[in-house]
Amino acid sequence: MTPDTALVFCRLLFDAAVILIWGSSAYLCALVSPELARVVGDRLRWLSVAAIAVAFASTVAMLPLRTAIIGDGWSDMLTPEMLGAVLTQTDVGKAWMVQAAGVVLLGATVFLPYRYRQMGRAVFAALLLLSLTLSGHAAMNSGWLRVLHRINDGAHLLSGGAWLGALVPVLLILSMLGRGTLQADARVAVMRFSTAGHVAVALVLLSGAANTLLILGGVPSDWSFSYQRLLSAKIAVVAAMVLIAVINRYVFVPKFARDHSLLQLKICVITEVVLGLVVVALVAWFGTLQPR
Repeated sequence: MTPDTALVFCRLLFDAAVILIWGSSAYLCALVSPELARVVGDRLRWLSVAAIAVAFASTVAMLPLRTAIIGDGWSDMLTPEMLGAVLTQTDVGKAWMVQAAGVVLLGATVFLPYRYRQMGRAVFAALLLLSLTLSGHAAMNSGWLRVLHRINDGAHLLSGGAWLGALVPVLLILSMLGRGTLQADARVAVMRFSTAGHVAVALVLLSGAANTLLILGGVPSDWSFSYQRLLSAKIAVVAAMVLIAVINRYVFVPKFARDHSLLQLKICVITEVVLGLVVVALVAWFGTLQPR
């Protein structure tokens, strides 16, 4: 395995973990009743802790991997002089310091009282997603265009992460629609997700189109570049996710109101989760490549 491949794997782990924390925590804080949020949060407790651990471990690994890529390979990975130079003299190193601070704060949320825990996780996970705009393609421009690109990229990360990350607690809440004392709260939470999902999807599509224009100046039509091939694949997967979300909202949700069948709703949500992981993997990959 080359350092480049290992870095893509670390980026995938980090992005998926932080997206899960951001989307699920923000959803439970903002759109779910306190009682239902506590029940779902308890069920997701170990998954959330595991995601924080993955975010921490992948962050620790990324600086040596970046050093190996900038240097002469694996032999430079832990060289103090090279690590120090990358950390203090590159945009990648400065972004890593912000990311490291953010992941420590995210980890500290396990010690917060329950009523502040989800909110703290949502805030620090959002900051971690925004830290990704400090390096990479979002930092490729200069002046006002760099600022605009970073703002747009931040909106894309937060809206996409809110949509994808919330799908996991939504899947748990769906199972509560047909039974238990929290049926009414579960129904309201699902409808709120559906409404907020319209906004999130619109922001994802608009900011994604703007990102493509800012990076490529047009559509990804030159498939001789791996970046543009993978970006095209990402666009296709996102389009499939949007189609599934529309079918879910306007076909299966009304059908559930009539016959209370959850199977089709659950299949749609699980499919969206799987496709979302594919999107995250593609972004982790082409985010390390030259666009043209």
